[in-house]
Amino acid sequence: MKRLLTAGVIPVVVGGLLAGAVPASASTLNTTGIPGYYSGQTLDWHPCAADELVTLPPGTDIGGLECASYRTPRDWDRPNERQDLTIAVSRLKSTGPSTASVLTNPGGPGGPGRWFPVTFRGQDKLREHQDVIGIDVRGTGKSTNVTCRNTADLVNQLDPRDRDPRNLNQILANAEHVARSCQNASGELGPLITTYQTIKDYDLLRVLLGREKINWVGYSGGTWLGAHYAQQFPQRTGRFVLDSSTEFTTTWQKSFDRQAVGFERRWRQDFLPWMARYDAKYHFGTGGEEVRQAYERLRYALSRNPINGNGPMQLEYAMIYLLYKKASFPALADLLVKVRAGLENGAPEQAKAEARAAVKGAGDFPDAQDGTFWNTVCGEGRFTGTRESLIRDSQRNLDRGLLLAGGGTLNASVCLFWDKQPRPLPKLDGKGVPPVLIVQSEHDPATPIEGAKKAHAGFANSRMLTVTGEGDHGLYAGGNPAVDKVVDAYLVDGVVPADQSVTGMPLPTPAP
Repeated sequence: MKRLLTAGVIPVVVGGLLAGAVPASASTLNTTGIPGYYSGQTLDWHPCAADELVTLPPGTDIGGLECASYRTPRDWDRPNERQDLTIAVSRLKSTGPSTASVLTNPGGPGGPGRWFPVTFRGQDKLREHQDVIGIDVRGTGKSTNVTCRNTADLVNQLDPRDRDPRNLNQILANAEHVARSCQNASGELGPLITTYQTIKDYDLLRVLLGREKINWVGYSGGTWLGAHYAQQFPQRTGRFVLDSSTEFTTTWQKSFDRQAVGFERRWRQDFLPWMARYDAKYHFGTGGEEVRQAYERLRYALSRNPINGNGPMQLEYAMIYLLYKKASFPALADLLVKVRAGLENGAPEQAKAEARAAVKGAGDFPDAQDGTFWNTVCGEGRFTGTRESLIRDSQRNLDRGLLLAGGGTLNASVCLFWDKQPRPLPKLDGKGVPPVLIVQSEHDPATPIEGAKKAHAGFANSRMLTVTGEGDHGLYAGGNPAVDKVVDAYLVDGVVPADQSVTGMPLPTPAP
């Protein structure tokens, strides 16, 4: 989960797809009214080439990963028009007899996920029984793309701590420009980049995979998709893991509004005391508050004298990405030391680029993830507020000490200027849905635990695994044996856990 289109119909080239006869069981699988033109496709699996995968971290082993693609209706409300989009998928086959397919999603909304199954390579119990499926959702990756014409970073350029009315007005003007650019570039396709359309793509994929039900592991924004699929298709829902959960029972706006608290807590309660513990290495202070004050002096100096054109906002957005995982704490501390010493021109922008390498790719459009993000978030559910109320809310955040990225409110205001009617969100209450498992750390910065608890309380029959003493965003398959044991027992053996807690993993020790 992050904060932060070409005009007309995009030409579709369907690669790696062969039309084929409907498998014998397909008629029993297709109980959701999918036209035969789509349900009769055959997935032509072949070994993935590196250029078929975006956001692939350098050095990633893609051996054994297979790729395919399929056509899906451009608009699921008019599937018989046969205006198609391409959806790019992948498969890491089970090491034993395959009994299920687990679909995965890395978050966003809009994170390309075709490469993502390789991150489950070490999950031996899961791999023994289930095929792991990756998907580039509509709008991003190697699926049919949308774009904001590379304007989305404008919302992160100016510092909301500068309360000069001219600066605040320019922040909002930048957000308005991003909204106009995204909508103009998306044309008629933009309003079809929504959760509603995407989960229909998933249900078609279920049929093409030959599964009566699908399992699910979705992280961050992927918890939103998983919960919506489960509510829409409860009879086709297997075992769903919602890891690092959004508050999917409300709107995107309300879920994202919690991030200012989440990141500030992660910064103050986890990172700052950790950095202070290693003052002999970093020399920023021996207590968390002392380190914070040293950072504030650094931030002020950077605002007066940007490094290679990079000021405090470029630094803070790099910091935000490095707060997602404790393993990045040494990199964040090193960044602050380098910036303070002035040893590396452009350090904030370089660190930001490196931190985003895992979530930024190059499909048809390098900013397809941003285009998918804004079209989804602004295109479904109601956004409330005015220019004046957003300015007041941002000041309230600053007054509460929510300082990272200026408290976040103004720089997330793109949806205020979205001039197309958003698609109403369905009510998510979990009624009739099989048990789903929410996995959540106490200090998750991007999807704070308060929102996960609200979603758990509002989604009937959900279960929650809380990881105490932990702040990582993304937990299953992340190296915590206690988490993996509970999740594997649920995913593979069908053991539905009671609400419970396990202990998180220790913070890292920096290299000498």
